[in-house]
Amino acid sequence: MIFLQLAVLLICIFIGARMSGIGLGVMGMIGLLILMFVFGLKPSDPPLEVMLIILSVVTAAAALQAAGGMDYLVSIAAKILRSNPGRITFLGPLVTYLFVLFAGTAHISYSIMPIVAEVATKARIRPERAMSMSVTASHMAITASPVSAATAALLTVLGGSGIQLADILMICIPSTLIGVIAGILFVLKKGKELDKDPEFLEKMKDPAFAKSMSIEKEDSIAPLIPGAKISVLIFGLAVLAVVALGSFPALLPHFPVGEGFIPSFAVNAAGIVQMPSMIMMIMLAAAGFIILFAKTTSAQVVKASLFSSAGSATIAVFGVVWMSATFMDNNYELIKETLGELVTSYPWSFAIALFVMSILLFSQAATTKALMPLGLALGLSPAYLLGIFPAVNGHFFIPGYPTLLTAIQFDRTGTTKIGKYVLNHSFMLPGLVTTFVAVLAGLLIQSILL
Repeated sequence: MIFLQLAVLLICIFIGARMSGIGLGVMGMIGLLILMFVFGLKPSDPPLEVMLIILSVVTAAAALQAAGGMDYLVSIAAKILRSNPGRITFLGPLVTYLFVLFAGTAHISYSIMPIVAEVATKARIRPERAMSMSVTASHMAITASPVSAATAALLTVLGGSGIQLADILMICIPSTLIGVIAGILFVLKKGKELDKDPEFLEKMKDPAFAKSMSIEKEDSIAPLIPGAKISVLIFGLAVLAVVALGSFPALLPHFPVGEGFIPSFAVNAAGIVQMPSMIMMIMLAAAGFIILFAKTTSAQVVKASLFSSAGSATIAVFGVVWMSATFMDNNYELIKETLGELVTSYPWSFAIALFVMSILLFSQAATTKALMPLGLALGLSPAYLLGIFPAVNGHFFIPGYPTLLTAIQFDRTGTTKIGKYVLNHSFMLPGLVTTFVAVLAGLLIQSILL
């Protein structure tokens, strides 16, 4: 019976992934209904914390975008990249990594990618190198950002085991950075230089295309909205507040536990406000402060492109994680008995499971929430799970994720592409190298620090 249930799960994930957007969420609900009515499985609790954190963080980022703060950050990125064109293969991915690390969402990379592609092309450096690694770096930064949904999901899973936000950042920031640098070194000489690439040379025979390659593009940066810098300051202070409260639990509000006290969604049994709830409060408050002091409006925030992505991401995580959790919880003993010995003998096999699941789910947060509790149940230590956390970045494997498609679109030279056999695309080897090295670095760092 478990194989039929698993088949339902995988079919719904596969169809949902092909739908893209909210597809995973709605197909997850269909799968959940089948598991419940056909197989009689009791539904698990929905992933409310992860959903609300996604909504809160992306709403704050949308407020930052509406106030012009995102444009201000992108203008800084443009200056850095255009002032060092010869180092674009290094700087493109590293700048993208830092910006996503700060914002907690990979959507900011869409504004940086055209700049990376343009600078590389003008410098006659194969854009595929910088573009493939900029996309990979944006994914890695999600698993190191203090305000990303993936990090929050990991904190909700491991928080009960004594893991603090500081532990996650202490392991994941250096490990993912090491992985990104390894990936950059791997692509440094990948492919032919533009002046020797037959596809590019063929395109250069077109006078219009050749002219576009020779004309120096002027920076057409629109005047900053008056509240742009203030919005960045407010958002930055919110990120620092999350880091401080997550790193030093003594700073969290504490309420007396007496007769009649009942733990709640926001306050645990010890009377301490739980960190996921704190993240929601801080990030939504940041959005409020940006609206109040950065000269924007709530209507503009709702119209921001990032705000619509919040709804899509929330529904996707809601459906697919609820379905996966229901399957896992109802088959817990059998899964534990089947995988327990394998994982105990070969702990690295769980990293592969995370990677494969992330390929299917197209979401680091959904993968974390779906599988990390199983890792704890199978006896893996919280520190070990921290070390292998970058393995949830497998959604580059199938070239259907928006960041990959956007990068391909912005590279007018055609070097960044999907190959004839689909899986032989520009992001495959850089992504595998980066993820593998990041996981190894994470395991090494956690063995030393924790």
